[in-house]
Amino acid sequence: YRAHALACLDRNIEFNEINVLEEQARALSLKFVGSQVWVDGRDATALVRSEAVGMAASTLSAIPEVRAALLQRQRDFAQAPGLVADGRDMGTVVFTDAALKIYLTTTAEVRAARRVGQVAAQRQRDAADSQAKQLIAKGNSANITSSPESLEQDVDPELARSVEAQIRQRDAQDKSRAVAPLRPAPDAIVIDNAAHRPEQTVDAVLALWALRQLR
Repeated sequence: YRAHALACLDRNIEFNEINVLEEQARALSLKFVGSQVWVDGRDATALVRSEAVGMAASTLSAIPEVRAALLQRQRDFAQAPGLVADGRDMGTVVFTDAALKIYLTTTAEVRAARRVGQVAAQRQRDAADSQAKQLIAKGNSANITSSPESLEQDVDPELARSVEAQIRQRDAQDKSRAVAPLRPAPDAIVIDNAAHRPEQTVDAVLALWALRQLR
């Protein structure tokens, strides 16, 4: 949905042009290369994760014709040896027969703080890369490190509040839409990972998968 939203925004397609939106969904040029997302032949990994594209995707996902056009394309990704799918209706609509369903959640405040932290970290990595290139060009060492303290200083409280408001709006839209609303599947295991580091969440999911395999 994010890839579709990005393609529509790039083409200045109005979101009330249902037939055009449906046609674009069926013609969407999308592929994955490792952890990269390619849309229309370009690396759109960062773009599809932007808040603007997320809001657009939330709006488009409420249109039944768009959902119908993208549903089979989503299911086609499920090939051997298996698939880990992340999305707001993966367990309730797209992969209803999934062997393990996880409803991963936490508060909008925590999610906003994480998102802003990701943006700050990326900016710091970009700055470090730029410094490294300059040093390499001068024939000097490129060993550049950053400290957690400097990262915390990069977090903008106003940006955090703005992102949190967008997250709450997107959640409200997705929970109230008539088609495939956001909710846990009846057989999903709910995990609130507010206090978990990413690796702890991964370990918890893998442990649940191991238990499921023993049944």
